Amino acid sequence: MSRQTPLHASHVAAGGKLVDFAGWQLPINYGSQIEEHHVVRRAAGVFDVSHMTIVDLAGDDTAAFLRTLLSCDVGKLADGDAAYGCLCNEQGGVIDDVIAYRRNARNWRLIVNAATRDKDLAWLESHRPAAVELTTPGALALLAIQGPDALEHAVTALAAVREGVPDIAALERFTFAVSGAPASAGTIADALFVARTGYTGEDGVEIALPASEAPALWDTLLRAGVRPCGLGARDTLRLEAGMSLYGVDLDEAHTPIESGLAWTVDLSDPDRAFLGRETLARQKANGGRSVRVGLVLDGRGVLRGGQAVQLAGRDVGTITSGTFSPTRQRSIALARVASTFDGHCDVLVRDRPLPAKIARVPFVRAGQPND
Repeated sequence: MSRQTPLHASHVAAGGKLVDFAGWQLPINYGSQIEEHHVVRRAAGVFDVSHMTIVDLAGDDTAAFLRTLLSCDVGKLADGDAAYGCLCNEQGGVIDDVIAYRRNARNWRLIVNAATRDKDLAWLESHRPAAVELTTPGALALLAIQGPDALEHAVTALAAVREGVPDIAALERFTFAVSGAPASAGTIADALFVARTGYTGEDGVEIALPASEAPALWDTLLRAGVRPCGLGARDTLRLEAGMSLYGVDLDEAHTPIESGLAWTVDLSDPDRAFLGRETLARQKANGGRSVRVGLVLDGRGVLRGGQAVQLAGRDVGTITSGTFSPTRQRSIALARVASTFDGHCDVLVRDRPLPAKIARVPFVRAGQPND
C-alpha cells in the first residue's frame, strides 16, 4: 500500500491525478502538466514534497561527522546556512544527493530523497558516532513554493495561518530560518522551518511544519492564486534547471565528478578525510571515466533516458534524463558520455538517429532559454 502525505485529501479536492511514487501517493498533475510548468516559471506554484525524508542530527560531534560523509565541507557553514552535496561511498560513488542545514554547532538537518530513505538511514547509522543522535520526525509536512512570486505568497500565507513567522523576505539563497524553537535549545523537529533551497531553477521557499497545519497553509496559498503542481512539472522544471535526479543522473556507479557535480566536491582542507576523497581528488585533477553534457534536439522528437548518443555512427554515451522542455519548445537531455565534444551529435530515438547539439546547462535561466 502506498503511503499518503498529510495533504492527500487536499490533492483529491484539487483534482490531482494520483500515482505511486517511491511508495507514496502523489499527484502527477492537476489537469495540465504544461500549464503547471509555465505558472512556476511566470508566477508561483506549490508542490507537496512531504515524501522527502527529513533527518535531524544532534550532538557535539555532528559537524565533524558530516564532514566525513559529505562531498561538500559543512564546516564552512554558519548558523542558518545550507549546502548541497553528495553522500559518497568509499569509491566515490554517489549514495544520494542531499541538502544539509546548520541550525547551530550541535543541531543539523538533512533532507534526502524518498526512494533512498532506507539506504541513506542505514548508511548514516553505520557511520554515526555514539555522541550523535539521529531522528526522523514523522509528523511533518513539507511544501515547496516556487516561482518569481513565490516569496511574496509564502510571506502572506504563513502570516495568515500562524504566529511567530520568521522574516522570510530577508532570507538569502541557501539559507533558512526557524521559529517555534528556542535558539539555545537548537531543536527544529517540531518548529516551523523555512528554507530558500529550491529544485526548479526559480526562486522560492520550502516549508516544513506540523502535519496538522499543512492543509490550512495549502488552502490559503491556493485561494491567493498559487497553483498546485505535480510530479510531472517538477521533473520538467528541474531538468530545465540542469538539476540531477538520483537513480538516473546520479548513482553509486558514478562519482560527482562524472555526474556534473564536481562543484560539490570540496578538497580545500587537506586534513578533511571524507569518504571517497582519494578517488574524487584524482578525478578532479585528471578527469573521470565519463562526463555529463547537456543536449538539445534539433527537430521533432523526445529525448528519454537510455537512448544512445552517437558521433559519426559510433556510440559515445547514453542519455540519463530527457524530456520536452516547455520553455525552450525543444526536447532536452542530460547525457553521460566518454569525453566532452563540441557541436552536433545524433541520438537514437526509436532506432532512428536524430540530430542534436551540445547545450549549456542549465538549459533555462531566470525563466529564459540559456543560449
